[in-house]
Amino acid sequence: MSKLSVQAPKSVVMIRPHHFTPNPMTANDNSFQSNDEKRAAAAIASTAFDEVTRMAEGLATAGVTVHVFEDKTAATPDSVFPNNWFSTHSGGHVAIYPMYSASRQSERRSDVIEMLKTDYRVQDVIDYSGLEKDHVYLEGTGAMVLDHIGRVAYAVRSNRTNEVALERFCTHFNFEPMVFDAVDRNGKAIYHTNVLMCIGTDFALLGSQMIPDVARRREIIARLEETGRKVIDLSIEQIENFAGNAIELDGKDGRLVVLSARAYAALDAAQIEDIEQSAKLLPFDVSTIELAGGSVRCMLAGIHLSRREPAATQLLYAAG
Repeated sequence: MSKLSVQAPKSVVMIRPHHFTPNPMTANDNSFQSNDEKRAAAAIASTAFDEVTRMAEGLATAGVTVHVFEDKTAATPDSVFPNNWFSTHSGGHVAIYPMYSASRQSERRSDVIEMLKTDYRVQDVIDYSGLEKDHVYLEGTGAMVLDHIGRVAYAVRSNRTNEVALERFCTHFNFEPMVFDAVDRNGKAIYHTNVLMCIGTDFALLGSQMIPDVARRREIIARLEETGRKVIDLSIEQIENFAGNAIELDGKDGRLVVLSARAYAALDAAQIEDIEQSAKLLPFDVSTIELAGGSVRCMLAGIHLSRREPAATQLLYAAG
């Protein structure tokens, strides 16, 4: 459990929203979104702010370096999910992505990229955001779940995952694309791959029953097992409770699987035992953030870069 893994970053970026609200512009193709009619908008925003704060502090206590950026505007309701607009890769590479919803395209922040260049060893930044002009989208590690060990990019077809952009990313970053269809219980396309799937060092969480093509389902499971991982199958109900929206990180005492309290409660005892053979489960209550249709994994942009200097503290705040 204590061995370092290229799959599990030691540092993350989080965005703390001051005016969080579920985004009405993304609700049409995100069946995971919901509304809370019982609370006022100000109460929802305040609770979301607190959920991000507690999660950042909890991760720092566990030994993860957390870079927290503030979003004080009301124009970017989904900014709490930064993993969709950028990703980082070993060797010093950064990708910036084209976003499907116009309301999300302004989430991209130069201060985040500048922090990465200052604090980590960045060799190049490849910016795909210009593809938005051609209505070509690829929403980062929401659209793709990356196997950094086997070099495979798993991607569900959707409005937010264009296969041309995916091929371009895979060519630049040396991944093999593995595209498939996945649908919810009503037959609606899953909007992001990372609600369906989580890849750790020694295991993979997968909502396999949501992949209607049985042959393709078997191919995906076989590919994951080829890397020596145990595939832990999740039910549709567990996926609906965000059990697939988790991420493996490296903490001070070994690897962690970070997920929401709701997701943790949806797992059964055998699944928990299987995961904890490799990594410690670390749940956080982000039930207000989950109204927006994403959970813990969406809130964390992992940093797969070499650090220039050791962090003075595990919790780092940035102005913004």
